[in-house]
Amino acid sequence: MQPILRSATLTTTHLRFLVRAQTPLELDAHSGSSIRGSFFHAILDQFCTNKSAPSCSVCILNEACPVSAIAAPLREDNTWGQDIPRPFVITPPLGGIKRYQPGEYFSFSMTLIGSIVKLLPYIMLSIKQIEREGLGRRLDENRGQRGLLRVERVEAYHPFTQEQQIIYEAGNVRVNAPVVSVKPEDYKQRAESLDKRRVTLRFITPTRLIDQEHLVQRASFRPLVRRLLERVIALEKHYGSQDLSLSKEERDTVAQLADQVTCSADHTHWEELSSYSNRQKRSTPTSGLMGVATFEGQLEPFLELLALGELLHIGKNVVKGNGWYQLTN
Repeated sequence: MQPILRSATLTTTHLRFLVRAQTPLELDAHSGSSIRGSFFHAILDQFCTNKSAPSCSVCILNEACPVSAIAAPLREDNTWGQDIPRPFVITPPLGGIKRYQPGEYFSFSMTLIGSIVKLLPYIMLSIKQIEREGLGRRLDENRGQRGLLRVERVEAYHPFTQEQQIIYEAGNVRVNAPVVSVKPEDYKQRAESLDKRRVTLRFITPTRLIDQEHLVQRASFRPLVRRLLERVIALEKHYGSQDLSLSKEERDTVAQLADQVTCSADHTHWEELSSYSNRQKRSTPTSGLMGVATFEGQLEPFLELLALGELLHIGKNVVKGNGWYQLTN
């Protein structure tokens, strides 16, 4: 079987934000939700022109609105319902709960998917609002406010080659257009460097997969491939330039091949987590698999898909930092 993504066109643009704390600042162990929330509210405050609308779905401007396009994209004709995949993912700081004193630095990343990179100026213009509103937990020493920060630099970088380009520096009002991005030939080349019979996935942040209406709580190849393929097809449809939809026969072939790949070593564990949803006014589960799993079998048709998944992340809550994995031979 040929590689599943033989005609994929998706590109990804990876931004690294170098940040300096201005007041005491504390981040949760999994802080992607907080970072995503800060960007969403900053973009909403800066650019929403119809704040009286209770949601993007009922706003008459949603088709032409950068707030809707970046943070709450909607399409009436979407196969899986009204919401379509968000065109970005967050890569949060790692290493547990982090507390920063004034002057200390930390960094996080954001990946823009496909054509949404054209809205980069809205993201960059939201930086000042994020600096004013703060980030992380509300602290007593900050009089119940979040920690203030200053974004010192934003770099576009290539996660495979480590090439980088500075596109923003504090005090410089000019933002450069990123020229460093990952193109299809890059993740095709990444796939060619991988072993065709054995590959190890390191789940760096909780990875939450649903398969046949059940949570996947042990490392398994078929649910991973199935969810990842659905995600790539949806993102390609809305932010790429190809329709990668598979026929029933092709889907059956993919499932049969995936079933033949076995997990030869499972060193994963399930981590229980939740985050508070302002939209739903309740805590929502963000639990998922973490750790390392090795898969063996006929992997060649899936390697390009897996390489792209490193960039796009997989499963629920990717916009909050979940579903980040890396491949090793």
